[in-house]
Amino acid sequence: MVKTPSYFVVSNPLPAGPAALTVLFAGESQTKPEHRLGPKVYDYYLIHYVISGRGLFSSHGEEYALGAGDSFVIEPEQLISYVSDADDPWHYCWIAFTGEQAAALLASTGFDPLAPIVHTTRNRHIPVLFRHIQRALKLRRPNAQLQATGYLTLLLGEYCESLSSQTTARAALDAEGDAIVQQAIHYLSTQYAEPITIEMMADSLGYNRAYLSRLFKKHTKVTPVTFLLRLRIDKARLLLRERTELTIEQIASSVGFYDPLYFSKQFRRWYGVSPTEYRREMEAL
Repeated sequence: MVKTPSYFVVSNPLPAGPAALTVLFAGESQTKPEHRLGPKVYDYYLIHYVISGRGLFSSHGEEYALGAGDSFVIEPEQLISYVSDADDPWHYCWIAFTGEQAAALLASTGFDPLAPIVHTTRNRHIPVLFRHIQRALKLRRPNAQLQATGYLTLLLGEYCESLSSQTTARAALDAEGDAIVQQAIHYLSTQYAEPITIEMMADSLGYNRAYLSRLFKKHTKVTPVTFLLRLRIDKARLLLRERTELTIEQIASSVGFYDPLYFSKQFRRWYGVSPTEYRREMEAL
């Protein structure tokens, strides 16, 4: 269905003077396909809320694909750009504000300037508060500024709650991910001497191989394959020092290497010397 473009904006009827918080204007628009703003900077704060449709927001060198229920925040003097989707252009509302306490109030909500995005799909109060701000300015009553700033404060409170919930959810996911990685580490640490593969480990633990590998690298900064290789090499180094009666082939087999030449190559890769040279160096100490 073709969406009819529209644009509406209403300004604060009172001049912006020195104040803790001042709402400058608020608006709403059903944008045209590929409607673009920027790259540009503003000298005030802007918060957009996506009512429907999709678009891209770019800030700090990052690009975010956003849809209904998402919000993005623009800080003063920050170079940004945003463009609506070609097939499903977004319909969004916005509010602009400034003031001595604007930065502190925004920071208190938990906004991250380097990732100025909030997902608020389930919060029905946020779009209602945007409309209340629009209405307060449109009526142009003497209390317009007080009403608008009051609704803005409530709006920031709703964002604070949404961000807090997201932080809690991320912490829970991180804790779950760490527990899964610890299972993988335990598996590798006890089975390293066997002819295991990462596929075998994933099947044993009941996880998709690709998912487990991504999770493992996220938490340990290395892949499971690299972790297993380093574990085997370190175990071999210990045996080279303490079990001098064992041959290089026997040590290789004891730590899961069934090709002595491959073992020697990997050992040299990690320590710069062959297993035989390493053993001689240890005996000379």
